[in-house]
Amino acid sequence: MPLRSATRLLLLAASVFPAALAQTPTYASEVSRIIEAKCHTCHRDGDIAPFALNSYEDAVTWAPDIQTAISSGVMPPWKPVAGYGEFQDSLALTDAQKQTFLAWIANGMPYGDRKLLPHPQQDPGPWPLGTPDVTLQVPKPFTPARGIDVYRCFVLPATNFTENTWLKAIDIRPGNRPLVHHVLVYQDTTGTAAAMDGQDGQPGYTCFGGPGIPIDYTNIYNALDELGGTAGWAPGARPHFLSDGIGILVRPNARIVIQVHYHPNGATGPDQTTLGMYFATSQIKKRLYQIPVVNMNFEIPPNTVQDVVATFPPVPLPISAEAITIFPHMHLLGTHIKADLIDQNNNVTPMIYEDDWQFNWQGEYLYQTPIPIPANSTVKVTCTFDNTANNPNNPNNPLTTVGWGELTTDEMCLAFVGVTLDNDPFTILNTIQPVR
Repeated sequence: MPLRSATRLLLLAASVFPAALAQTPTYASEVSRIIEAKCHTCHRDGDIAPFALNSYEDAVTWAPDIQTAISSGVMPPWKPVAGYGEFQDSLALTDAQKQTFLAWIANGMPYGDRKLLPHPQQDPGPWPLGTPDVTLQVPKPFTPARGIDVYRCFVLPATNFTENTWLKAIDIRPGNRPLVHHVLVYQDTTGTAAAMDGQDGQPGYTCFGGPGIPIDYTNIYNALDELGGTAGWAPGARPHFLSDGIGILVRPNARIVIQVHYHPNGATGPDQTTLGMYFATSQIKKRLYQIPVVNMNFEIPPNTVQDVVATFPPVPLPISAEAITIFPHMHLLGTHIKADLIDQNNNVTPMIYEDDWQFNWQGEYLYQTPIPIPANSTVKVTCTFDNTANNPNNPNNPLTTVGWGELTTDEMCLAFVGVTLDNDPFTILNTIQPVR
């Protein structure tokens, strides 16, 4: 008997013998709330998930797939290991939520009392934080190739900011949401991105791994000024305002560049993504920096499982800070990535750990409470790479030595840590005023 037919028989049995299921979780009282909290961020009309879960009928139709996904741990896609850093907006199901969902399916998926259904969530509109102060749209539509992952960078129209401009939030509105896997935002003061724009005859330029804007220890201020993981979009992501007194700096005449990862699922079409900026409205006392913890000098020989370690700073600095966000990054050979804060007494504070790295599910994580970084501390990132034939994601056949690079077949060991400095030597605080 087909699995979905068996599911419907269970549903019929539940309607015939309701008393036997009196203690069984119901859609109205429990399951609908789990779906709303953990699934609707992606499984809704027009979003990236392959099907919507808008109703009881949807949940019944897809129950076999949901059961498999929950049992295997594939869904929801939340990669940080529990207890290794505490993050906001977790999509992970608790053990109790898993048991509730699976028990509901196993016991015939009863609807329950309609009066117990949660109130429908209010549609926040295209901009959940309200209308942005500035909107910048990709100048021309771009249609990615069907059936492959495409990384494309677009140089947005000039902001015309003639002085340092402070923001309290940035939001992204994908033009073709089902195609867009994630978006990252950068600023370029070098002109590099504009020089590459349109060189292949299409809007933007190919940019797997990053926008191609120089970022290394020889131009560290470019990295500090980079918006990176501070601004971006991924399925289920929700924008947020920074706390009062903290701002994102956009430098004069900087061009905003967005990297869009397209993941067409069966069909493609034009996309023209839009970015919204929200000006700071309170006096800015601290600037949000993106600190790259990166190792750009490594090689992974064939038939090797190898750890690569990145640390920052190169030597301990007498500067204290707070970590607000973290964005780990590797490519296809990556299997594990871990970040730890190590103070001058060798005490270790966990920052993040992903023990099942998936290149297609990565992004920025916002700490529930900022992590204090004492002076003379080091952030250590450990990346584990599997360059063997046993790695199903290995793109190389035959196997070859792999090192740092921007291409699909290259690798990266990197984490951006969003921090504020307790005493900021790079910013003259007396000159920082509300922008609007």
